[in-house]
Amino acid sequence: MKKNREFSSFRDPSGYIYYENNKVYRYIDKSYFKEYDYLMSSGLYEELLKENLIISHKEVERNENHILLEVDKVPYISYPYEWSFNELKDAALLTLKINLISLKYNMILKDATGYNVTFINSRPIFIDTLSFMSYEEGTPWGAYGQFSRHFIAPLLLMKNVDPRLNNMLTNYIDGIPLDIATNMLKGRGGMTAYLHLKLQNKSIQKHNLDGHKEIKEVKIPKDSIINLMKMIERQITKLELKKNSTEWSNYYENTNYNDNSFNKKIDTINELAANCKLNKNDIIYDIGGNDGLFLRKLKFNNDKVLFDIDYNSIDKSYIEAKENNDNILSLVLDLNNPSSDIGFSNNERKSFISRANSKLTLALAIIHHLSISNNLPFNMTADFFSKVTKYLIIEFVPKEDSQVQILLNSREDIFPNYDIDHFKEAYKEYFQIIKEIKIEESKRTIFLMERKDEK
Repeated sequence: MKKNREFSSFRDPSGYIYYENNKVYRYIDKSYFKEYDYLMSSGLYEELLKENLIISHKEVERNENHILLEVDKVPYISYPYEWSFNELKDAALLTLKINLISLKYNMILKDATGYNVTFINSRPIFIDTLSFMSYEEGTPWGAYGQFSRHFIAPLLLMKNVDPRLNNMLTNYIDGIPLDIATNMLKGRGGMTAYLHLKLQNKSIQKHNLDGHKEIKEVKIPKDSIINLMKMIERQITKLELKKNSTEWSNYYENTNYNDNSFNKKIDTINELAANCKLNKNDIIYDIGGNDGLFLRKLKFNNDKVLFDIDYNSIDKSYIEAKENNDNILSLVLDLNNPSSDIGFSNNERKSFISRANSKLTLALAIIHHLSISNNLPFNMTADFFSKVTKYLIIEFVPKEDSQVQILLNSREDIFPNYDIDHFKEAYKEYFQIIKEIKIEESKRTIFLMERKDEK
């Protein structure tokens, strides 16, 4: 077993992923040779690759016991519970499209977990080469229930109840149970919920009660499976999120910057970023960046990841990135409770900190929310950012600022140390302050800091 094996690979006996010298490899066991060789020789892999639906690989080693593939590296691995509504929707449609193409070649996906998909910027991509199996005439789609738990249930809950319910996937790592989703929908979701959640759940419950009774095998024609998938595809395509305004969805309409100071802020961020010695493969984060406006104003072509707590803002950013082909991945993140290590042995899905690989991070107009709204001391936020990034562009918003005054109007001011001197003192423990620029016609200051790495 490889030392740097991806822990979550344990669920598939056909092979696993491991990492070596900053490269990604997939080990394929001889038990999967037949399926893999047919995937490659049938033309299925070539069609999926041509359509930009699957991750690319090249075969680098083969013997009688295993095949070794070098797989294209994804800049940032994200998980379904970090996606917005339209990201989850597009991942579901990708899975269905791959299944329908596979059936043309007499193959089918043996599983339909959301973790088989990730995103490269705004493009969903299928990353599990070992999910394909030969289709046998008359057999049902064995992954139908898993697809319903991972995609249909959370999509219907996000649409009909609350977009934040996608976070339930952190508690249910193999998808939201159909009975729970059905009860929460309370009759909402129309025929889609009735067919794929309620009826399927009834069927599952019935067979659970069969016990030792022999279950009659039912032959399902291939055309019926194709029709089922096409029906689900149509139903998911029609799903649209309600256009509700949230606390942060119109954030930039309510700032206290005038046009001049706003443009000066953009210029300052680019000026500071130019000092960060970025290479073309370095990733840039924007934490608490709303819909990514300032991230889009950066004059760098690097891959970028936007994080924000607001689902509508992230959805807006994702849709804009798709339309403009921006190199931005938009993800939901609660900075006060970032994604943690979950799954078996708390090791299947990595925490935000574990995946952190940013060279430069923007943290604009967020420190007052962390320190005043959530009582986080400066030294704790400094420690957090030092685990995330080498360079930090962070904006300090003083008490005199109108946005801070709004926060203090609803609570007692118990923050005597909330000032720029205490802020700098705390951050100097973890970062070297390279530049400090006060924004014209504003009370705010933007800093460029470099992490103090241990020698």
